[in-house]
Amino acid sequence: MGRRKKGFPLHGWLIIDKPVGMTSAGVVNTARYVLKAAKVGHGGTLDPMATGVLPLAFGEATKAISYVFDGVKEYRFTVRWGESRDTDDAEGIVTETSEYRPKEEDVLSVLPRFIGKIDQVPPAYSAVKIKGRRAYDLARNKQKFKLKARLVHISEFELLAILDRDHASFRVVSGKGVYMRALARDLALALGTRGHIAQLRRLSVGPFGEKDSISLDKLVELGHTAPADKLIRPVETALDDIPALTLIEEEARRLRCGQPLSVLKLAERVPLNFLSQGDIVVAMAGGKPVALACVEDGVIRPVRVLNL
Repeated sequence: MGRRKKGFPLHGWLIIDKPVGMTSAGVVNTARYVLKAAKVGHGGTLDPMATGVLPLAFGEATKAISYVFDGVKEYRFTVRWGESRDTDDAEGIVTETSEYRPKEEDVLSVLPRFIGKIDQVPPAYSAVKIKGRRAYDLARNKQKFKLKARLVHISEFELLAILDRDHASFRVVSGKGVYMRALARDLALALGTRGHIAQLRRLSVGPFGEKDSISLDKLVELGHTAPADKLIRPVETALDDIPALTLIEEEARRLRCGQPLSVLKLAERVPLNFLSQGDIVVAMAGGKPVALACVEDGVIRPVRVLNL
C-alpha cells in the first residue's frame, strides 16, 4: 500500500503578498504548515528582496500553474543609478561604478527600445540551467559561464518618477521569462551608466492582483481561527482567461479516463468556431473544471485531468 501524504487535500488558490527578505519557497512552506495542506506550489518565483503578489496553488490547482501564470505580469521597481552589482540587485556586491546620472528626457528617449520583443540575457544569479546546473550555483562558486540571450516580450515600460539624483521608479507589464533585474541593468547601460534594482514589487500575475492578496502575517492569524477551505479560492477562479468548453457527463468521463473527444461530434452539440489547432481549453462539467485539454488533429485531448 502506498504511503499517504501528510496534510489535508485542499484544492484551489491563495494569493500572498510576499514580504521582503523571504524566499518564495519559504512562503510555500509557511502556508503548508499553517493550513496543514498536503500539496502546495507557487506561480512565478519572486526574489527574496522582492515583495508582492505570489499565487499559491493547492492540490489539483498545481496542475494548472504553467497554464495560468505564463501570461502577463506587472511590476514596479526602483533603479539605483551608478552601481553595477553581481546579482543586479541591492543584495549583491558592487562590480562597477559610474558618476554619470541620466536626465529624465534621456530615460524617456531610451524606454521605447525595451518595448516589444527584445533579446535579454538573464542575470548571472538566476535559475537558468547550464548543463544541468543552476546559474546561481555556478555564480556563487565563482565559476565562469556565459548565458545566452532569450527573446522576451515587454508590452509596457513606464517611468513613474525621478526620485532623486541616484534613483528612479518604473512600471513594467511583461510576458513570461522577463527578468526585472536584467531590465534595470540593461536600461542603465543603454543610458551610459550602471545600475541595479534597489526595490522590486510585483503588482499582478495572471488573473490575480494586489487586491486579491493577503499578507503572510494575516494568513498565520486567520489560520488559527478560520477553516482552511474558507481561505482558499476555487480552482476555476484562475481559469477565466482560458476558453471554456461545457461537456455532458459522458464526455467528461471520457476525458477523466484520458480519452480524446472528437471535435466534429462536439460541434454537433456546441459551437466550436472559437477554437483553433493547439488551443488550450478548460473542459467543464456540472460547473466544475474536469481537465485542461488541447485541440489537435481533430480531437480534444486531456493534458491535465483535474480530480475535483
